[in-house]
Amino acid sequence: MQKFAFTLSIICSTLFTFSQSIVKNVPFTNIGPAVMSGRVVDIDVNPNQPTEFYVAYASGGLWYTNNNGTSFTPVTENAPTQNIGDIAVDWNSGTIYIGTGESNSSRSSYAGIGILKSTNKGETWENTGLRDSHHIGRIAIDKNNSDNIVASVIGHLYTPNEERGIYKSVDGGKTWKKTLYINENTGVIDIAVSPTNPDIMYAAAWERIRKAWDFKGSGINSGIYKSTDAGNTWKKIAKKGSGFPNNEGVGRIGLAAFNDNIIYALLDNQNRRPKEKKEKTDALDKEDFEGMSNETFLALDDKKLDEYLKNNDFPEKYNAEKVKAMVQKTELKPIALKNYLMDANTLLLETPVIGAEVYKSVDGGETWQKTHKDYLDGMYSSYGYYFGTIAVNTSNENKIYIGGVPLLRSDDSGKNFISIGKENVHSDHQALWINPDLKGHIIDGNDGGVNITYDDGENWIKNNSPAVGQYYAIAVDNKKPYNVFGGFQDNGVWYGPSDYEASSKWHSSGQYPYKRIGGGDGMQVQIDSRNNNIIYSGSQFGYYFRLNLETDEQLSIHPKHDLGDAPYRYNWQTPILLSPHNQDILYMGANKLLRSMDKGKTFEEISKNLTTGGKKGNVPYGTLTTISESPFKFGLIYTGSDDGLIYRTEDGGYSWKELSANLPKGLWVSRIIASKHNKNRVYVTLNGYRDDNFKPYVYISNDEGNTWKAINNNLPDYPINVIKEDPEDENILYLGNDNEAYISFDQGENWYAFSKGIPRVAVHDLVIQKREKDLVIGTHGRSIYKAPIGPLQQYNKIKDKPITLFKIPKVEHSSDWGSQKNSYVEPNEPKINISYFVPNDGEVKMEVLADKKNVLYSTTLSADAGFNYTDYDLTVSEKTLKNYFKKKKTKVKKADNSKYYLPKDRYLVKISIGKESSSGELVIE
Repeated sequence: MQKFAFTLSIICSTLFTFSQSIVKNVPFTNIGPAVMSGRVVDIDVNPNQPTEFYVAYASGGLWYTNNNGTSFTPVTENAPTQNIGDIAVDWNSGTIYIGTGESNSSRSSYAGIGILKSTNKGETWENTGLRDSHHIGRIAIDKNNSDNIVASVIGHLYTPNEERGIYKSVDGGKTWKKTLYINENTGVIDIAVSPTNPDIMYAAAWERIRKAWDFKGSGINSGIYKSTDAGNTWKKIAKKGSGFPNNEGVGRIGLAAFNDNIIYALLDNQNRRPKEKKEKTDALDKEDFEGMSNETFLALDDKKLDEYLKNNDFPEKYNAEKVKAMVQKTELKPIALKNYLMDANTLLLETPVIGAEVYKSVDGGETWQKTHKDYLDGMYSSYGYYFGTIAVNTSNENKIYIGGVPLLRSDDSGKNFISIGKENVHSDHQALWINPDLKGHIIDGNDGGVNITYDDGENWIKNNSPAVGQYYAIAVDNKKPYNVFGGFQDNGVWYGPSDYEASSKWHSSGQYPYKRIGGGDGMQVQIDSRNNNIIYSGSQFGYYFRLNLETDEQLSIHPKHDLGDAPYRYNWQTPILLSPHNQDILYMGANKLLRSMDKGKTFEEISKNLTTGGKKGNVPYGTLTTISESPFKFGLIYTGSDDGLIYRTEDGGYSWKELSANLPKGLWVSRIIASKHNKNRVYVTLNGYRDDNFKPYVYISNDEGNTWKAINNNLPDYPINVIKEDPEDENILYLGNDNEAYISFDQGENWYAFSKGIPRVAVHDLVIQKREKDLVIGTHGRSIYKAPIGPLQQYNKIKDKPITLFKIPKVEHSSDWGSQKNSYVEPNEPKINISYFVPNDGEVKMEVLADKKNVLYSTTLSADAGFNYTDYDLTVSEKTLKNYFKKKKTKVKKADNSKYYLPKDRYLVKISIGKESSSGELVIE
């Protein structure tokens, strides 16, 4: 009950924050991009009309198409979360169920809030329970009775919990009964229902636990279960002796049922491969140094050793003579020549596990047989926890498809496989739908969106109109219009114009407005303020580059430790920072702070280890996550780590002081910001997500971090990712958490949620384009949004006034206003946005006047307490035309759309409440 109340408090708090927010009308605009898309987790297709389907994105919500993916409509704009593990649609009634919380157990798999239900195609959503499930793998609706629903619950990602296993509802989700429970660390990732008998179901149990420093994605309790009574009772069928593995190495399992008895399983086998005998070669291999004695090493041929050093990109200072001398002096052990090459990417890609395996049962799961003889190399690597998609064509028992890094097809029940992903199909496949009635028709969901084929993978259509990019970080330049740069989950680094509008016009030119400049998982971006063509960015675990956009000149940046020293530990999201005092200086965070004085060519350590030292595991831990240098003083630098430590140096790294002793322990320091307004002020946010701790931790210090004050009043329980100062008003702060973006006008004493035009989605980064007065938000699921903040920056000056009209931008007159090329196109109709502030709800009167006496336009508006925005189309009535402009002998012609537009002149706009009013000038040039 306590956890139920906790989750309910999140929902109620969020609703309260939105309804009471004085910034709820601040308009946000999505500025893309869309072409690279984001991670798909499920696809649900209308079996009677396959051009109609829903696509669920991991953290980008649910989208609907009825034209075969030519266009999509968002369905979860009003939902309390965009995080999805699975969807199920009753196509007879139109009822939609969403299992919230992504099923992939990756670094950015966001937790959910249970099962959501909509009976009106997403206009409203009801939470029907399982609120403490966090991650839901599959939902199955009984095709004979849509009130019968079975859900597989994976459970918490980082901590044990009871609400996991199989749950069944017989009343459309109103109540749930747990029908399969294994233990607090084992949930159920997948369900496969026999297409010929809905009473027969198969379920895949998965034992897994993630920590910030380690992920164990397999266990003895993983396995396959079967129900013959529609999910009421379950029996384990993948037992010892059945032919299906039954040991600690059994990881994630995906299931596909052909009929009652024939079932396929895709297993992530985490057991180690037997060591292979390598062919003898004269060349040295890194494994040769494992266990090598000093004597053996010193006897190595110098030429072979030099070749090894050169082929593996060791710095030029290391040659055979130098390295042997180090070993001779016991400064170095031979194993160091292997360890020098080992990093997090190596462990991720080269750990020798068995990997993906396909098994088939023809007797209802009583016995199993592996379908192939050889390893499925390249399918999973070591991270099979990220996959698990298998599908069988229910019209052809022998035709199966499996999704991992590549998408593979077998036409002989899994004996042989071929790759069917093409050049326009992204890797990392997460969802498949196979049309049983049309040969070769497949819909594929991957980390790069949706693809459709009608010839079994020979050719694919890309269907990526939704802006569902998963940003880690963003940055802006100072060009006109300014560009937004950012790094995506599994989609590299891109940049594009801030005035982007979603359109298919680029199909004509062949030039998409956004450009890609980096691959992998795109990470942080820094832009040289002296030359906006010089960009620093990169991919996961500290693999960065410097790029000149004009010349394409590029420098790889990945500082390595000195041979013999402990390797640097780089975070997945390695932080970088260009010094505000000298843009030649680049800071980079490993477990130590590194500094380059020459634009990334060379680096030096300027700190000791600034973390707790790491922990044993397969995920880099004890790494720096955030860096900030005070604009007031060169060398006044703050760092934060993933294990909760905050440090400060005032002398460029010669000495360091820990500042986190009185803060909560062991939390990820998601952001530290040295104030631009006060040398002594610094902000920090902590994030407990990696311990399933969703409390908001936000602090301010006015003595350089020696003491801290919490500023999390009225924030709901969502982990905090970012905080940013306003560049003009030191009292204004912006904040992003795992579900919303906020503003405070009083240094964090009170927070107000943004909601107009932006759904509840994880906010990973915030930047402010100072010249344009734009707040730019990088979301992890819905790409980029921007909003004008000029009016907000005046709040503390006008908050006590009865009404305030904000400055109206100048308008350039056009003779094309209202014109139509022909009757089949929409007329060119202008509009301006007028913003104003009132302290209370009520009606206001807006007038456009030629002078103090002559009213040209008037309307009554309903205003909310706070900031308000209204569009004005610059028209006047025919009556106004006769009463004023004709008397002034000013010609105003009727436009093609039969409207009259204001001519060039200076006008007065007036907003009134009773006797109180505020006016401003409208200039049409």
